[in-house]
Parts: sequence; C-alpha cells; structure tokens
Amino acid sequence: MKKTYKLEDLDCANCAAKMERAIAKIDGVRAVSISFMTQRMALEAEDDRFEDVLQKAIKACRKIEPDCRILL
Repeated sequence: MKKTYKLEDLDCANCAAKMERAIAKIDGVRAVSISFMTQRMALEAEDDRFEDVLQKAIKACRKIEPDCRILL
C-alpha cells in the first residue's frame, strides 16, 4: 500500500532527509520519500502492517523535528 501525506511545519531540507533515512530503517517500509519543497511524504509499506509502520514513522519524525506534523 502506498499513501501520500501532507506535512506541516517541516523547517528544513536537512531535517526532511534525516526523517526519510529514519523511516526507511523501519521494518516493513518498502519505500519512503519526503519532499521539503512540497511538504509531502509518500510512504509505501506492507498492507497488513501499514498502520503500525505509519505510527512508527510518526514517532521517528517527532524525534527529529518535534514541531513537524503528519496530517492524516
């Protein structure tokens, strides 16, 4: 399953790259792409584990950029 989410308050491209690397390490993630310019995240993960992967991705993003929110 692949879904795209809008990001809010992503402050810099470096943070976007750090978030992308952190999410890519999560078990079950097939692909992830975070664009600072468009403030969007595309996440592809296994269908049966998607919600669990998404919650882990949200936690990873908060550690790197506490003010950034993933709009569900």
